[in-house]
Amino acid sequence: MKGIVFTEFLEMVEEKFGYELVDLLLCEESLASGGVYTAVGTYDHGEMVTLVTNLSQQTGLPVPELLRTYGRYMFASFTRSYRPFVERATSAFELLSSVHHYIHVEVRKLYPDAELPHFTVEQPAANHLTMRYESERRLSDFAHGLIEGCLTHFNEKATVVQKKLTSDGTVVLFDIVKD
Repeated sequence: MKGIVFTEFLEMVEEKFGYELVDLLLCEESLASGGVYTAVGTYDHGEMVTLVTNLSQQTGLPVPELLRTYGRYMFASFTRSYRPFVERATSAFELLSSVHHYIHVEVRKLYPDAELPHFTVEQPAANHLTMRYESERRLSDFAHGLIEGCLTHFNEKATVVQKKLTSDGTVVLFDIVKD
């Protein structure tokens, strides 16, 4: 997992919960990296699971809620760091439809070893988009938050329903209907 995912997560934790909690999370003995992350490094995704699980234990907030919050936060970060990717779209649906065939292609140019989820997108109606998420990492709640962040960025209202298509959460369908 790319280091930017870790560094942005820790920035969010500091912003929302304070530096003391970040320090506590980074002192976890089971982190193979020793809790030292760079944006361009690559780290085991299990470390993210450990960080989020420990954050949940410390805050009392459920892991899915924390991952969705982080997804919304990360989308805002993407809009600052990767503005050209976001600015080429005129709507949330246009940007979401381009994730797999444009954005992930561009991400791979920057980070050739990035392990990205696969998305299959369909738009059955002007106000309706479906996104099929496939990833061994099982971070669909993070993807859900990214979708919500995208909708917020474009000032669009929609209902996002997440449905697991496999019991282990590796395949999830997002049904997005604009209000």
